[in-house]
Amino acid sequence: MDIAGALNVGMISIILAFLFVNIFDTAGTLMGVAERAKLINKETGEIEGLPRALKADSMSSVIGACFGCPPVTSYVESASGVSAGARTGLSAIVVGLLFLAAIFLAPLAGMIPAYATAGALIYVAFLMMSSIQNVNWDDFTDSVPAAVTALMMPLTFSISNGIALGFITYTVLKAGTGKFSDISVAMYVLSILFVFKLILI
Repeated sequence: MDIAGALNVGMISIILAFLFVNIFDTAGTLMGVAERAKLINKETGEIEGLPRALKADSMSSVIGACFGCPPVTSYVESASGVSAGARTGLSAIVVGLLFLAAIFLAPLAGMIPAYATAGALIYVAFLMMSSIQNVNWDDFTDSVPAAVTALMMPLTFSISNGIALGFITYTVLKAGTGKFSDISVAMYVLSILFVFKLILI
């Protein structure tokens, strides 16, 4: 690993791009899967055990990168497992063991064309769409950012870009309609960072 090369000034934009993609792809995935698994506290709206999930995801990404394997992170396909009843880490352990066993079948799996697995992704998309019912559609400043986020994810082929545009839209609409109390300081900061991300990266 070329640590010194990674710390080069010219690499900053690439590092930031990976950072944004990893953080917000993971956040979007965890929100969708947690909603499906009913792990969101109804009173506070927070995901139960979110810090532990983010730590596990970040450690997996770092360790996976050290071994030179593709991104080790959470995936929306987990929603299909959750809908089948998986709620604990036991299902993840079983899947991990099955992946180890499948190493020997990798050449056989490579014969399956990509479009053969598209049906599973469409099913997962339908599962994730159920969360839209929780959007406040009566408030223009809540519904438009939600719609922008949902539409821009497939149109930009990126969860993080969809979330970025949703954050920016939310902040602009809330500020434009004078609802400044609905915008947290973190939202202002993230929206500014997202603008720079979309312009510079």
